[in-house]
Amino acid sequence: MTARRSARFIVLTGLSGSGKSQAIRALEDLGYFCVDNLPTTLIPTLAGLVKREGISRVAIVVDIREKSFLAEFPKTFKKLRAMKGLNPALIFLEARHDTLVRRFSETRRPHPLAPGKSAAEGIRTERKRMNAIRAMADQIIDTSELTVHQLRQAFAGFSGVTRDEKTKLPVTLLSFGFKHGIPVDADLVFDVRFLANPHFVPRLRPKTGKDRGVIRFMEQHAATGEMLERLTELLKFLIPQYVAEGKSYLTIAIGCTGGRHRSVMIAEALKKTIAGMPGARVRVQHRDIRHKP
Repeated sequence: MTARRSARFIVLTGLSGSGKSQAIRALEDLGYFCVDNLPTTLIPTLAGLVKREGISRVAIVVDIREKSFLAEFPKTFKKLRAMKGLNPALIFLEARHDTLVRRFSETRRPHPLAPGKSAAEGIRTERKRMNAIRAMADQIIDTSELTVHQLRQAFAGFSGVTRDEKTKLPVTLLSFGFKHGIPVDADLVFDVRFLANPHFVPRLRPKTGKDRGVIRFMEQHAATGEMLERLTELLKFLIPQYVAEGKSYLTIAIGCTGGRHRSVMIAEALKKTIAGMPGARVRVQHRDIRHKP
């Protein structure tokens, strides 16, 4: 019988405005089961469910928004550390005073410890009260200079999660026709209307860019091969950059006039040339292929 692996149980806490919401979303994107603002008294209950159900990755946010947090959390977390097969980790997020003041000013939200007062007063009070919990942390992350994407990368490294097949960047090659409008969700748009058009060959007009006759017709023109070669090299450079940046999905739109011939052929060919790229999962969609010629 194979032994059950220990669950990864991450507890996020820290100062208000330090980026806990962005951090929990980053962990959720990495495949963690996440709970925000969980009452401290319910943490052991959740931990027991995690062990019983065999959930491998869990992350929760607990902080000073809960009145009993400061009094209850230290002893609760000690119970977590004593549980076998749980592997808990406490991460404390903080930021410089001026950064936190600016963030509260930008969002115009009151500090939870200073309703009706300045955010600066609440930040100073919270920092003092949180010192004991900060001292318990396995890792302290200062988010003062971190962008959302850098915070995401920091948690990817700490959590030990790499992109598996389920968490690879979804890359969609979307063929379309300009006459039907540019896709509103496209991240990159490439226009292939300069290529030789099978629409003007009567026997090819009713076919699509997936048919062998259309493919052979387009391959006879040197511009098709050169376009594919140059576009493949560009995408082989761009896609790993998007993966490293932490993008959730990428839509690459390839457009011709009607969306039935040239764009379809190029999208299908690109899938073959960029398939298997590390960190990405490539698929093809043909938005306008069903339109009559």
